[in-house]
Formats: sequence, C-alpha cells, structure tokens
Amino acid sequence: MKKNMGIADRVIRVLIAVVVAILYFTGILTGTWAIVLLILSGIFILTSLFGICPLYMPFGIKTIAKNK
Repeated sequence: MKKNMGIADRVIRVLIAVVVAILYFTGILTGTWAIVLLILSGIFILTSLFGICPLYMPFGIKTIAKNK
C-alpha cells in the first residue's frame, strides 16, 4: 500500500488524538461517547504512524506531496 497522507494531515490527526486522550483521562469526557472518541483517536494514531488512510483510497484522495 502506498502512503496517501501528508505531514500536515498526520500532525492534525495526532493533535486531535492527544486532545481527546487528555480530555478522557482528566475525566472531562465520560460515557459511551468518550469510549467511541478514544477508539477513533487510536485509529487516528495508527493511520498517522503508517501514513495510510483506508478511507482516502476509494475516493482517490492523497494529501501527500508529490516528488519532483
């Protein structure tokens, strides 16, 4: 699989995941929605680490910069 996520996309996903984790572990987010957001944050971290977003593939979206 080819990478389809650029640096900006990856950084934004990690920042969102960190904010959700902080809100969850400080007790601000609770309940079912908190668990759903925490799972989504985990997915954001994984896609950022690998640089591949499976949802981008069917639509042909690529946020990665093209090499010259």
